[in-house]
Amino acid sequence: MARLTKAQREWRPGMPKKQRSLKVMLASSVLSLEAFVALFFTLATFGLKRSEVSPAIILGGGAVMMILCIITCAFLRKPAGLIMGWIIQLMFILCGFVLPDMFYIGAAFAACWWYALYKGGQMDAENKRRAAEQAEWERKNPPVES
Repeated sequence: MARLTKAQREWRPGMPKKQRSLKVMLASSVLSLEAFVALFFTLATFGLKRSEVSPAIILGGGAVMMILCIITCAFLRKPAGLIMGWIIQLMFILCGFVLPDMFYIGAAFAACWWYALYKGGQMDAENKRRAAEQAEWERKNPPVES
Protein backbone atom coordinates (compact mmCIF):
# COMPACT_ATOMS: atom_id res chain seq x y z
CA MET A 1 0.00 0.00 0.00
CA ALA A 2 1.46 3.34 -1.05
CA ARG A 3 1.83 6.05 1.56
CA LEU A 4 0.27 9.35 0.61
CA THR A 5 1.90 12.70 1.19
CA LYS A 6 0.17 15.39 3.24
CA ALA A 7 -0.80 17.24 0.05
CA GLN A 8 -2.30 14.06 -1.41
CA ARG A 9 -4.27 13.32 1.78
CA GLU A 10 -5.66 16.87 1.94
CA TRP A 11 -6.63 17.09 -1.75
CA ARG A 12 -10.31 17.45 -2.56
CA PRO A 13 -12.01 17.71 -5.97
CA GLY A 14 -12.11 21.28 -7.23
CA MET A 15 -9.10 22.41 -5.19
CA PRO A 16 -6.84 24.74 -7.18
CA LYS A 17 -3.34 23.45 -7.77
CA LYS A 18 -0.68 25.33 -5.83
CA GLN A 19 1.58 27.23 -8.22
CA ARG A 20 5.26 26.25 -8.02
CA SER A 21 7.91 28.92 -8.15
CA LEU A 22 9.76 28.94 -11.47
CA LYS A 23 12.54 30.95 -9.84
CA VAL A 24 13.17 28.12 -7.37
CA MET A 25 12.96 25.45 -10.10
CA LEU A 26 15.41 27.25 -12.40
CA ALA A 27 17.83 28.01 -9.55
CA SER A 28 17.67 24.35 -8.42
CA SER A 29 18.51 23.27 -11.96
CA VAL A 30 21.60 25.49 -12.01
CA LEU A 31 22.75 24.20 -8.62
CA SER A 32 22.18 20.57 -9.65
CA LEU A 33 24.29 21.06 -12.76
CA GLU A 34 26.95 22.73 -10.62
CA ALA A 35 27.08 19.61 -8.45
CA PHE A 36 28.17 17.71 -11.57
CA VAL A 37 30.69 20.44 -12.38
CA ALA A 38 32.06 20.04 -8.84
CA LEU A 39 32.42 16.30 -9.46
CA PHE A 40 34.32 16.84 -12.70
CA PHE A 41 36.42 19.61 -11.12
CA THR A 42 37.31 17.22 -8.30
CA LEU A 43 38.30 14.45 -10.71
CA ALA A 44 40.38 16.82 -12.84
CA THR A 45 42.11 18.27 -9.79
CA PHE A 46 42.73 14.78 -8.44
CA GLY A 47 44.36 13.76 -11.71
CA LEU A 48 46.42 16.91 -12.19
CA LYS A 49 47.37 17.98 -8.68
CA ARG A 50 47.45 14.74 -6.71
CA SER A 51 51.23 14.93 -6.21
CA GLU A 52 51.00 18.53 -4.93
CA VAL A 53 48.02 18.21 -2.57
CA SER A 54 46.79 15.35 -0.43
CA PRO A 55 44.17 13.28 -2.26
CA ALA A 56 42.01 13.33 0.89
CA ILE A 57 41.86 17.14 0.75
CA ILE A 58 41.00 17.15 -2.94
CA LEU A 59 38.29 14.48 -2.66
CA GLY A 60 36.93 15.90 0.62
CA GLY A 61 36.75 19.43 -0.76
CA GLY A 62 34.98 18.22 -3.88
CA ALA A 63 32.50 16.22 -1.84
CA VAL A 64 31.75 19.29 0.30
CA MET A 65 31.16 21.38 -2.83
CA MET A 66 28.78 18.79 -4.30
CA ILE A 67 26.85 18.42 -1.03
CA LEU A 68 26.58 22.20 -0.63
CA CYS A 69 25.11 22.53 -4.12
CA ILE A 70 22.46 19.89 -3.44
CA ILE A 71 21.59 21.04 0.10
CA THR A 72 21.22 24.64 -1.04
CA CYS A 73 18.39 23.55 -3.35
CA ALA A 74 16.30 22.82 -0.24
CA PHE A 75 16.70 26.38 1.07
CA LEU A 76 15.95 28.33 -2.11
CA ARG A 77 12.51 29.44 -0.89
CA LYS A 78 14.22 31.43 1.85
CA PRO A 79 16.54 34.45 1.43
CA ALA A 80 19.37 32.50 3.09
CA GLY A 81 19.22 29.95 0.25
CA LEU A 82 19.73 32.64 -2.36
CA ILE A 83 22.68 34.04 -0.40
CA MET A 84 24.15 30.53 -0.15
CA GLY A 85 23.72 30.21 -3.92
CA TRP A 86 25.68 33.40 -4.55
CA ILE A 87 28.42 32.17 -2.21
CA ILE A 88 28.58 28.92 -4.18
CA GLN A 89 28.94 30.93 -7.39
CA LEU A 90 31.88 32.77 -5.84
CA MET A 91 33.43 29.46 -4.72
CA PHE A 92 33.28 28.12 -8.27
CA ILE A 93 34.92 31.25 -9.66
CA LEU A 94 37.64 31.09 -6.98
CA CYS A 95 38.33 27.47 -8.00
CA GLY A 96 40.05 29.11 -10.95
CA PHE A 97 43.10 29.53 -8.73
CA VAL A 98 43.35 25.72 -8.66
CA LEU A 99 42.42 25.08 -12.31
CA PRO A 100 42.43 28.27 -14.44
CA ASP A 101 39.59 27.07 -16.69
CA MET A 102 37.27 27.31 -13.68
CA PHE A 103 37.41 31.11 -13.93
CA TYR A 104 35.45 30.83 -17.18
CA ILE A 105 33.21 27.98 -16.08
CA GLY A 106 32.47 29.66 -12.75
CA ALA A 107 31.65 32.96 -14.46
CA ALA A 108 29.37 31.18 -16.93
CA PHE A 109 27.48 29.45 -14.12
CA ALA A 110 27.26 32.70 -12.15
CA ALA A 111 25.62 34.25 -15.23
CA CYS A 112 23.23 31.27 -15.44
CA TRP A 113 22.44 31.69 -11.72
CA TRP A 114 21.70 35.38 -12.14
CA TYR A 115 19.51 34.71 -15.19
CA ALA A 116 17.60 31.94 -13.37
CA LEU A 117 16.83 34.30 -10.48
CA TYR A 118 16.00 37.25 -12.73
CA LYS A 119 13.86 35.49 -15.32
CA GLY A 120 12.31 33.11 -12.78
CA GLY A 121 11.21 36.09 -10.68
CA GLN A 122 9.70 37.74 -13.75
CA MET A 123 7.81 34.58 -14.69
CA ASP A 124 6.55 34.11 -11.11
CA ALA A 125 5.22 37.68 -11.10
CA GLU A 126 3.50 37.09 -14.44
CA ASN A 127 1.92 33.86 -13.17
CA LYS A 128 0.60 35.65 -10.06
CA ARG A 129 -0.86 38.40 -12.22
CA ARG A 130 -2.54 35.88 -14.52
CA ALA A 131 -3.92 33.89 -11.57
CA ALA A 132 -5.39 37.07 -10.08
CA GLU A 133 -6.99 37.98 -13.41
CA GLN A 134 -8.41 34.45 -13.76
CA ALA A 135 -9.84 34.55 -10.22
CA GLU A 136 -11.42 37.94 -10.94
CA TRP A 137 -12.94 36.64 -14.19
CA GLU A 138 -14.31 33.55 -12.45
CA ARG A 139 -15.79 35.74 -9.71
CA LYS A 140 -17.55 37.94 -12.28
CA ASN A 141 -18.61 34.99 -14.47
CA PRO A 142 -19.81 32.16 -12.25
CA PRO A 143 -20.43 28.82 -13.95
CA VAL A 144 -23.95 28.29 -15.21
CA GLU A 145 -25.55 25.23 -13.68
CA SER A 146 -27.92 23.31 -15.89
